[in-house]
Amino acid sequence: MKAACCVLLLSLLMVPLLRTVYQRLFSMAAEAYTPGSLSAAFVTCPNEKVGKEIARAMVEKHLAACVNIMPQITSIYEWKGKIEEDREVLLMIKTRSSQIPALTDFVRSVHPYEVAEVIALPIQQGNAPYLQWVGETVPE
Repeated sequence: MKAACCVLLLSLLMVPLLRTVYQRLFSMAAEAYTPGSLSAAFVTCPNEKVGKEIARAMVEKHLAACVNIMPQITSIYEWKGKIEEDREVLLMIKTRSSQIPALTDFVRSVHPYEVAEVIALPIQQGNAPYLQWVGETVPE
């Protein structure tokens, strides 16, 4: 009876560990991520209204899977020989690296700034199911 109770107790304690191992193995086996195939791009906008319009259009056009809008950032920069300080919003855009040129062209075509900021950094690693979703959402 004691041995059976010990086996039952050990079995119950092992379930969470086995579940964690299974989830990690399953997410790794689902699809291997190629580092750099996705990018996080950044665009500053003069206000939230413009940021939302650009963000929504990028998602609707499948140039981005997701755009986060970070409000009330302060940008200090030199423009035409003068130091400027402005309140802006920052768009953080998740997309395929292969779509950065098209995304840049789109932003330049709709952005109110004379020189729109569009910079991108390759994503080296992350949550495998999320990266897979970004890849599935944005076509090549």
